[in-house]
Amino acid sequence: MRRLIWVSIGSIAVLGTITAYATKATVRGQVVSIFDQATLNQEQSLDRSPEIAKFTQVTQFHAANLSDTETIEQRNKQIVQQYFDNWRNKTGNIFDLLTPDATWTVSGTGAGVGTFRKQELLDQVVAPTSARLSTQIVPTVRGIWADGDMVIVLWDGEATAKDGKPYRNTYSWFFRMKDGKAIEAIAVLDSREFTNLWERVTPMK
Repeated sequence: MRRLIWVSIGSIAVLGTITAYATKATVRGQVVSIFDQATLNQEQSLDRSPEIAKFTQVTQFHAANLSDTETIEQRNKQIVQQYFDNWRNKTGNIFDLLTPDATWTVSGTGAGVGTFRKQELLDQVVAPTSARLSTQIVPTVRGIWADGDMVIVLWDGEATAKDGKPYRNTYSWFFRMKDGKAIEAIAVLDSREFTNLWERVTPMK
């Protein structure tokens, strides 16, 4: 008799424990559900907030502008690369990249230094340099970079002078691009090597 009573009591205890866990689980589930709903309501409220809406619009605007800028930079790089490839392959003239009214600045000291319009550059710097060479300068591009409307090219040039000696120089050219053409250029080079070519070799037509 005692054994049966104990078993009954034990069963009631186990049943009570199971019921308690079930109740806790139910309550806990309700709490989680309520929390999720509150979070969702808060997110929906934030989505409707004028400040959040404005921030989202500004973010999307900047993302679109960034994408446009990257597209322009990539296109400008490809254009400049193609002009260099044509120059190297002797199928084009690198100076055709310039607009007619473009300015070209040669930095440093010595021969050819100054700021020129396109035709002035061709007449006063390019032609006299070519007249001192027996072979055309062959460019080897090390790298091309773009930042906004600016394209930077690091390249090596090599040719043979009229006196039979090699002419080698390393250049950094900076092109400010607009509508697929360069409207401004800055050339950085070894001025000493360039001046030596001009002083050593008499130009020949």
